[in-house]
Formats: sequence, C-alpha cells, structure tokens
Amino acid sequence: MSLDPKRLEGKVCVVTGAGASIGLAVSERYCSYGAVTIMLGRSKNVLEQAERLAAAGYNAHGYMIDVTKHDEVIALFDKIVEEYGPVYALVNVAGLGAVGPFESTEPEEWERVLKTNILGTVYPIKGAIRSMREQREGKIINFSSKAGKSGSKLMAIYGASKGAIITLTQSLAQEYAQHNINVNCLCPDIIKGTGIWENTVRANYSRDYNMSEEEVTKLYESKVPLGHFASLEDICDVVSFLTISADDCTGQSYNVTGGRTMH
Repeated sequence: MSLDPKRLEGKVCVVTGAGASIGLAVSERYCSYGAVTIMLGRSKNVLEQAERLAAAGYNAHGYMIDVTKHDEVIALFDKIVEEYGPVYALVNVAGLGAVGPFESTEPEEWERVLKTNILGTVYPIKGAIRSMREQREGKIINFSSKAGKSGSKLMAIYGASKGAIITLTQSLAQEYAQHNINVNCLCPDIIKGTGIWENTVRANYSRDYNMSEEEVTKLYESKVPLGHFASLEDICDVVSFLTISADDCTGQSYNVTGGRTMH
C-alpha cells in the first residue's frame, strides 16, 4: 500500500491528549490529510485548538473528557460513531510522566500514573474497537516509550506503565487480527517540544541529579547515537505510516530513539 494521504480523506481519526504537544501535532497532521479529526483532552485547550483548526477549514472537533472515566469514554465514542461514522484510527497519546527515587514515591503517585497511562489507553480502545470490528478495518496506535522496553533510573512508575502498553498492544494485535484491525505502538525516547520532557522529566532530573536543566539536556542528548532528540515531525511521520499504510504490521513496538534503543 502506497503512502497516499488521500486514503484518510473523510475517515474518522480520534486522538487523545490532543490539546497540546504530540497529540496536537498528530491531530494537525490528520487534518492536513482530510480526515475527520476528533480531538480528546482534559482541558479547555483541546476545544480551543479544535476551534482554531475548524476555523482554518479543517474537519476538526474537540471534546473535553477524562479518558480514565470508563462510562464517559464509552458514551462519547458511541456519540462519535453516531455523528461522524465508524472510527478508522485511534491514537492514544494521553499520558503522564513521573520521575523520582523509587522509595520516595507515594502510593497516590503510582495510582495516578498507572491509571492515566494504562486505563487511559484501555478505555478509548474499548470505545473505538467495536465500530472497527464491525467495519472490519481499523488502526490503533498506542504510545509506549523507550522506558517501556528498558528501565530507566528514577523512572520506575513511568517505565512500568509504558511496559504494560507494549504487552497490551501485542495481546490486542493477536486478538483482533481476525477482524483486520492493526494494533501497534510507538516507543519514543525524548521528544523535543513536549510537556512531559520540558515541564516534568527534565526539571525532575535537574532536581535529583543536582544539575541545571541545560546540563541535563546535554547529558541525555549525548546518549543518543544520532546526537539529537526526536522532533514532533518525526513522531507524526511514523504515526502517518502506521495509519495510512503498514497494513501488514501489527503487534509491533516501533522505536523512535535515534538509535538509543535497538530491540
């Protein structure tokens, strides 16, 4: 299958965590392909961004929702299918970062991150996959992380949550292959321009390592064989491939790490 963006014209593509950062970039890319782009997020920002894109002539629609609320998520997907048609693609971007020494992390932090990163992926899949199964086509793209493949110092909670996404992806890929549904995930390293790195992880590393944020950035860039972090465009390119083409790819965990992870 060629990488022809026209394949997505009029298709319903849902993105969680779409109010900013990766989710917004993916939503903008889908809009540029002519997709019916449904943007989900917890804050009013997702509504504002959807309105901005709609005003620019794109078929974008925003909804405020907490993706960890099972019944609300299922009801919203029922509404999406009724109003716009069956879901063709679902990109689960919504997630939380967490950095800190293992022994000082409180139970509430474990519960908060695991609930958002795992159940906040599971519930949208439950909402979307029914219409995919009925149509016998669909692309589900989850977001794991390099930390989900190989543990990172001071990131036990985050790594545990993202490791679960990899096995969830593999399990669903096997279960739904008979329905012609592809389920894959991305495992990025640090991505420039994202809130998780710039607002959470980098600041916490700076605190725990007693280094400036600039020093932390240089340290982690030096660990990447290609010598630089991924960009939002890099991420959108892989998401586009998995949505438009990649029909024979399922159950895979794609590294976007500049060579830092190679398995």
